[in-house]
Amino acid sequence: MHMLSLILWVPFFGAVLVALLPAAQGKFIRGLALFHAGLALALSWSLLAQFDRSTATIQLVEQVVWSSTIGVSYALGVDGLSLPMVLLTTLLVAVALLASDRIKTGVKGYYSWMLVLEFAMLGVFMAQDWTLFFMFWELTLIPLFFLIDLWGGEKRHAASLNFVLYTMGGAIFILIGIIVVYRLTPTQSFAMAAIAQAATTLPRENQMWLLLAFLVGFGVKIPIFPLHGWLPLAHVEAPSPVSILLSGVLLKMGAYGLLRVVPMLPQGAMALQPLLAGIALASILYGGLLAWRQTDLKAMIAYSSVSHMGVVLLGISALNETGLLGAGLQMVAHGLIAGALFLLIGLLYERTHTRRIADYGALVRVTPGFTLFITLALLAGMGMPGLIGFVAELHVLIGGFERWGWLMLLASLGVLVSAAYAIRTLGQLFAGPPRPELADLQDLRPSEWLAALPLAAGLLILGLQPASVIALMNVTIAQLSAIFTPN
Repeated sequence: MHMLSLILWVPFFGAVLVALLPAAQGKFIRGLALFHAGLALALSWSLLAQFDRSTATIQLVEQVVWSSTIGVSYALGVDGLSLPMVLLTTLLVAVALLASDRIKTGVKGYYSWMLVLEFAMLGVFMAQDWTLFFMFWELTLIPLFFLIDLWGGEKRHAASLNFVLYTMGGAIFILIGIIVVYRLTPTQSFAMAAIAQAATTLPRENQMWLLLAFLVGFGVKIPIFPLHGWLPLAHVEAPSPVSILLSGVLLKMGAYGLLRVVPMLPQGAMALQPLLAGIALASILYGGLLAWRQTDLKAMIAYSSVSHMGVVLLGISALNETGLLGAGLQMVAHGLIAGALFLLIGLLYERTHTRRIADYGALVRVTPGFTLFITLALLAGMGMPGLIGFVAELHVLIGGFERWGWLMLLASLGVLVSAAYAIRTLGQLFAGPPRPELADLQDLRPSEWLAALPLAAGLLILGLQPASVIALMNVTIAQLSAIFTPN
């Protein structure tokens, strides 16, 4: 059975079916979209029973040759790096669709584009051919443009255009990198495994220039400082369910791509190690300080994402097993944290029509559900022990300390800044004087509890029992880090 193809194409065929339905059947359209997202979720999580955690080889491989002349294939597979991202994607899409019940205009188009987006994101994480990877990478642009431009806020047109320009600009660098690697290696194939093996023998200078091109391309999506310009506006203007996927999955695509090219160009990675670490530290501190200054809740989460993804880049820059494992864990952690925060802030905004932090107060008295889940997500974001954010940041800091020593104190400052804006936000939202206009604020409804619970459970369970996700990644990360370990 071609399980990966089944998971990949379920959302696509769901999108086609939704697009064929009459626009008046809004409830049925929503139900059909949820069914296909739920089916993809169930099928993806069944992969855990088939996945062999003791090997770093690509598993569940499917391949159909498209062109033997230039070596292009429809090739899918997963390993310990991509499988957690597939699971995260299907989970967050299901959560985002559950949270989309307030979408009342253009329902058919909205749910169709959301399912196409899931198809494209899954393709990025499953692809084992660079051409296929790039096709899926570019495909994410189309649904996101329409989702922001048609269902976003007041500045949605500027946000969608900004997103397209940044993303296409970055994609040019990725495409150049892929084509140049293909031309410089003797494989005459776009297969990731073949190119990865051949590219390691390229001259050091070539590897450096290629890695710089990939860093710019993937760095736009991560996003790294100073390539983050599209992020705040896109997050603030996008519908909150779309923001869940923008921050929870799209940013991980950039880090995932970088994790694929770093072992492919090991000499270049070691030469650019100080640059990677410097950009990571700048992103951590810059994102954290700007998050601290925000008065808009969604803008605060957007800038905190720059800081948290800087932690991922810092783990990658360490080029050792602990740091790289921390980067993988932080990708999962941030997906759950950002997904939960954008979900809850979006639901809060739908009730109050304000995102200004100062407009809230004493919510703990009227909305215990919101209080519980937002507190849990913010505590995970600041690295509270017992939650997955702590486990991820600890691995990154230890890996960074092994490589950079006391310079990691700068990264620790970023953790302190995260704690500062998280505690400030908690205090302003849930403590302070009660506001009469919020006295009758409705707490989470049953469907909203259903959306929030799996994210909260992930933060807590993986924080208390991180061995489950570490076991998925460990062997793949060990093989990756061995490339940078002297014999």
